[in-house]
Amino acid sequence: MLFNLNEFLMSISFALDFVELDLTGATSNHSKRVSYICYKLGENLGLTKKELYDLTALAILHDNGISEKSLHDTLLGSELQNFTIIERKKEHCTAGENNINKFPFYSNVKDVLLYHHENCDGTGFFNILGNDIPLMSQIIHLADILDITFDFENFNNEEHDKLLTFMLVNRNIIFFDKIANAFLDVSTHKSFWLDLKRMFIATALKNLIPEFSIECTFKEIRDITKNLSRIIDSKSPYTQLHSSGLAEKAAKLAVHYGYSEEDTYELIIAADLHDIGKLAMPSSILEAKRKLTIDEYEVIKEHSYYTRIALQGIKGFDNIVEWASNHHEKLNGEGYPYGKDRSELDFNSRLLGCLDIYQALTEDRPYRASLNHKVAMRILTDMKNDSFIDSKITEDIDYIFS
Repeated sequence: MLFNLNEFLMSISFALDFVELDLTGATSNHSKRVSYICYKLGENLGLTKKELYDLTALAILHDNGISEKSLHDTLLGSELQNFTIIERKKEHCTAGENNINKFPFYSNVKDVLLYHHENCDGTGFFNILGNDIPLMSQIIHLADILDITFDFENFNNEEHDKLLTFMLVNRNIIFFDKIANAFLDVSTHKSFWLDLKRMFIATALKNLIPEFSIECTFKEIRDITKNLSRIIDSKSPYTQLHSSGLAEKAAKLAVHYGYSEEDTYELIIAADLHDIGKLAMPSSILEAKRKLTIDEYEVIKEHSYYTRIALQGIKGFDNIVEWASNHHEKLNGEGYPYGKDRSELDFNSRLLGCLDIYQALTEDRPYRASLNHKVAMRILTDMKNDSFIDSKITEDIDYIFS
């Protein structure tokens, strides 16, 4: 299929906004604004079209390591619980660099995310000095700090004066002179500031990013989504292997049903991404060691809706979107978020729904230890008998995994 990298990038930006929603209670479009600023700076500095694509992609991905559990622990254990704290943790640079090793780039982007918090004077996390810091890292660093430091949604003349002072004071200390000059140049236009507004940023960024697509199979796309799955699962210690475990089990059932390679990998990708919406869920709810309140359960029920929103803009992902976002629907219409019934759920939606329950039951949870196969199947059989899940798939899960 022709895989549109731009559409996939925008989906990732939605997912990273979900992480920010959990951490701060609001989505500020941080990754999109940083990416927009980076594009403008890169264009001013004469980067090629392919380099501009890579720069904007890396800017969107620059905080992909935020969902790592160790970073959540650090944030939640701090008295100053805000996005700035977690943004400045060294670990997210290392995690972010590791997580993008299968993403298709067009230029040399080695160590760009690893060093995106390095200062010009060598006082960053890794003490890299001067031009040893990759140019793209330098650009992302400036855009990132400015977006965290200043409220571009409510920018006014007073804030603009503070920004100019900030740039002047930190030239050749935090920021490289040429990067600072590029920002001052591109930010002279009113359109620059308007594009950064919440209501315009997504469209502005979409119109800017150079369009790139690659011809690839679902097997090749899975190389990318496997790493995204790891980002999703890192949200909580209780989901560290959830999506990967679901993908492995989906692959085994695909063999059992005689699926083609393409159909198998399409199903595996849906398993990889089915919980992308959980990035928006508060860790306090995911890790609760008690029964959830009614309101908390209503929040949890939102995550599969977010999964659909994040993935639905990718052409060629129609089946993946359905299977991934239907994994909590039930045959009797009592699932969520849409209340679909058996007439609206195809076989693979039913398959992932059954497998997701089995995978969750056989994993540790904050309120119970993992259940063995026999106990898990007793629960699935009860659900089958109550017309919640598919009878044949339930029997096949028992046969394959016993």
